[in-house]
Amino acid sequence: MAASGTALAGLAAFGLFGVGCTTGGTGTRDEGPAGTQPVVQVSPRPTVSGTTPPTRRVDAVALLKGDSTVSERVREGLRPCAGKAYPVDTSYGSMTGGPSADVVVNVMSCADSVGMGTYVYRAREDGSYENVFMAEVPAVYGTIDRGDLVVTTQVYGSKDPLAYPSGSEVVTYRWAGGRFSEHDRVHNDFSRAVDGGDIEAPTQAEPVEPVEPADPSGN
Repeated sequence: MAASGTALAGLAAFGLFGVGCTTGGTGTRDEGPAGTQPVVQVSPRPTVSGTTPPTRRVDAVALLKGDSTVSERVREGLRPCAGKAYPVDTSYGSMTGGPSADVVVNVMSCADSVGMGTYVYRAREDGSYENVFMAEVPAVYGTIDRGDLVVTTQVYGSKDPLAYPSGSEVVTYRWAGGRFSEHDRVHNDFSRAVDGGDIEAPTQAEPVEPVEPADPSGN
């Protein structure tokens, strides 16, 4: 009897272990509700192709002040707005195929953040930079878009407030033959009926007194 009890206990334990390991049971192989957990896919880390030039941070203010091609008005007016912060935006990207990333510098006014000038500097082999593009016109701003230089200029009418220009000119420049050449131009006219546009209210006509018809007899 003792031997039979021991054998039965062993068979029972084996049977429970077998049930726990089947895919249809509730064992460790199918723990948790099936199909409710999101599948995490690990993407391979992107490899560097070797065609993108390295980015080297520059002192944009020093570049501008040391550049004789920048107008004297911009160089002398380039001062911190508050504390040590200069009104200068700097972007880095590949446009000219130089040994390191090109630098786009936008200078703005402290009072209203309106663009005063856009400049592009290209790296030389010796580590210095040369000015290869500049636009010193009011309300100008330059950006890098997929290897092209995009310069946007706000267009103002004689009565336009600063916050509401009449339109904009968006010019795309592409590097070829050692210089930037215009590749595309888009002109935008902004609506005057929205965003605080200058809409003149209709004037109310002055009341007109009725005119009595003339007497045919002349009296």
